[in-house]
Amino acid sequence: MNQGGPTESPDQSSDSPIEDGWADDILARAKERAAGTEPEVPETTPPAEVPAAPVAPLNPESSSEVSPPPPTPTMPPAAATTPSVPQPPRSVVEEEDFDLGLPGAFATTVRGIMEWVGVIAGAFVVALVVKTFLFQAYYIPSPSMEATLEISDRIIVNKLSYQLHDVNRGDVIVFKNPEGASRGVEDLIKRVVGLPGETVQVQGGRVYIDESLLLEPYLAAQDITGSFRKPPGCVGSNDAPDQCTVADGYVFVMGDNRPNSKDSRIFGPIPVDSIEGRAFLRVWPLGRFGRL
Repeated sequence: MNQGGPTESPDQSSDSPIEDGWADDILARAKERAAGTEPEVPETTPPAEVPAAPVAPLNPESSSEVSPPPPTPTMPPAAATTPSVPQPPRSVVEEEDFDLGLPGAFATTVRGIMEWVGVIAGAFVVALVVKTFLFQAYYIPSPSMEATLEISDRIIVNKLSYQLHDVNRGDVIVFKNPEGASRGVEDLIKRVVGLPGETVQVQGGRVYIDESLLLEPYLAAQDITGSFRKPPGCVGSNDAPDQCTVADGYVFVMGDNRPNSKDSRIFGPIPVDSIEGRAFLRVWPLGRFGRL
């Protein structure tokens, strides 16, 4: 036994070579720093950043070297993973003549003729209906309505007027020629002066209705109406030769050209049922176009 100094155990002597080497290395680095002779470490460019990969913990008993991380799997492009859709086979159409069903020249001509016949027939039917039930044109052959209507004037007569309302005083009407009318004319045109139940009288060239003076602005003068003797068709017990009481369902008519008109002063009142319609429009000549 050595009593004068420290003793070393057999275990410490077994680890000394490792400890002495580490200590000597540290000491040598310290001396070099103190002397300013520490070797310079060359600068290196930092490596590019690499995504971190999970690293398994090191086993203390394993080697100090770390194995590189496994490569990251890459997905193939979408086009490579999409299954291809089979394309249907394209049919080849051969050029050929198609029948469009167009009619020939003869069929086209026949069709055009039939269309025109239909149009003309339709227009004829419409004109017939209008003339019979709605409107009709008339020609003025005499001067009995001057100066309101002159010879050769053309007028339009509304045949529906008296289906909608009663006859009014002052209306210019077309009516069937009553018995006793001369010149063999089928229709006449006059102005309504007296209505059913009224008494018509002429005094001093003026017309009175139930003893009241009738104002007639359509006349050339107010005192040109000639007197008359009681015509046929008048009613009542009045024996006055220059008066006429109009019966129900009749009207008393006169022409505007009083000195040259054969009217109810001659053939008496006319039945309302004989009226064709009311003249409301003069269409010819164009210079005198207007309402009546």
